[in-house]
Amino acid sequence: MSETKPPPTGINSTPKSRVKFTNLQKILYPGLRVAKYQVVEYYLNVASRMLRFLAGRPVSMYRFPDGVGEAGFYEKDAPKGKPFWVKTFSRFSETANRTLDYIVCEDTETLAWLANLAALEINITLSTIESYGKPDMVLFDIDPEPPAGFNDAVEVARHLNEKLDLLGFKCYIKTSGKKGLHVALPIAKKYTFRQTRAFVHQMGRILGKEFDLVVSEFSRTKDRGTVFVDYMQNVQGKTMVCPYSLRATKEASVSTPLEWREVKKGLIPEDLNIFSVAKRKTDPWKGFFENQQTLDFT
Repeated sequence: MSETKPPPTGINSTPKSRVKFTNLQKILYPGLRVAKYQVVEYYLNVASRMLRFLAGRPVSMYRFPDGVGEAGFYEKDAPKGKPFWVKTFSRFSETANRTLDYIVCEDTETLAWLANLAALEINITLSTIESYGKPDMVLFDIDPEPPAGFNDAVEVARHLNEKLDLLGFKCYIKTSGKKGLHVALPIAKKYTFRQTRAFVHQMGRILGKEFDLVVSEFSRTKDRGTVFVDYMQNVQGKTMVCPYSLRATKEASVSTPLEWREVKKGLIPEDLNIFSVAKRKTDPWKGFFENQQTLDFT
């Protein structure tokens, strides 16, 4: 448990800073007594790693202005009062039936501003604003259904990595920050979402034929004791929680990039949290976007 300390003067002391912080002592994680200023500090500490994945992408937020445990809300449209210097991307939303102004976070100040909004969870699309219809990553969302648990997700993820490795792919893994794992594959911007979705679905079917634990069809996602390899996140406009984003959990967990050697039974995802992740020396997803791969073998 962390004790709430006075916010450090350095957060808002830089003369060039345009962020106007408010209520820095507000407790956002009650069980840990984590205040907003600690959330701001965390995001500033991981900014150099996180901004690689935020830059050039529409952002959606899960905000908790009254802290975890109280009502939060999901927000895609830039809030009223957005500073003029915060970049946005306008696109018509069929769901909302109107044009939304999505935030695009490309610098530390914008990230700090999001933290000040109590945007505990920050989500990104699988494509950039410049190539919105062509994803540059493929996502395997590995989601265990109780009584299956995190160790079962680990087993499935490792089998998936072996399959992809045999096909010549290099993939990357992170915790979801909750009960599952995310395996991502950086790709060239030459495929449609229909193609990437079919690729993930195909791999899920292959795993499902070999392991009774795995289900790959959406109709079976809630089958007890199974692990769903979710292909449905590979849709234009759908999002993935950004690497290094906090989650709105009582443990203040983080969606944490991992080395494959760390992915083993006994790993406790709750240990990867606001206190521990910024101290990690390795950056397992370094060079992610420089490793664009093709799916042409399909």
